Amino acid sequence: MNNLASLESVLGYQFSDQELLNRALTHRSYRKSNNERLEFLGDSILGFVIAETLFHQFPRAAEGDLTKMRARLVRGSTLALLSRELNISDFLLLGEGEKKSGGFDRDSILADALEAVFGAIYLDGGFRAARTAVLNLYANQLRDIKPENLKDNKTRLQEYLQKVEKELPIYEVISQSGKPHNLKFEVSCKIEHDSSPFIASGTSRRNAEQEAAGKAFETLMTSASED
Repeated sequence: MNNLASLESVLGYQFSDQELLNRALTHRSYRKSNNERLEFLGDSILGFVIAETLFHQFPRAAEGDLTKMRARLVRGSTLALLSRELNISDFLLLGEGEKKSGGFDRDSILADALEAVFGAIYLDGGFRAARTAVLNLYANQLRDIKPENLKDNKTRLQEYLQKVEKELPIYEVISQSGKPHNLKFEVSCKIEHDSSPFIASGTSRRNAEQEAAGKAFETLMTSASED
């Protein structure tokens, strides 16, 4: 595991209790003392900080628009993107099975770890420290998000594919796991017969499809900007 000081540097926060950060980066496949409880805490902190910020940033926005903007900012694909910017995968502690299956680059694991880091910062330094860390990391996303651009991922992807005269996406459930009260769906989004599918997970089929569509749309937009 790499020196955690480099991660603290990019987070802009130095832990008094390094074990909290270490636990935040520990997947359940590695040991019993893992990041699941910290993830639960960090998820709530993230949701509140983003909601409060949007409330003040868009004083005329309707509740529905605020809800949609918050959902876009705290969704798994956004958290995974931010995790990759922080190189969190370099610090994760995973069991051998997760390592072999590519867990270091799995969106759900990266997203959960980042939420756990927010929870760890809160426990170590209090709410103000956690809020600062969230806002620093989300600065670009909060700058770019607008109430008038709130179409969901599946709609945006479909409209773009129609515009460029490509086949419409095909969604397929790859797996379903977990107990009835805590289901997890893994879904693929395929947009061309010969292309690799975009894979994402969520707590419902709809959420997973939205996540997969978001990954596909962002990839297409990046490719289009490079052409």
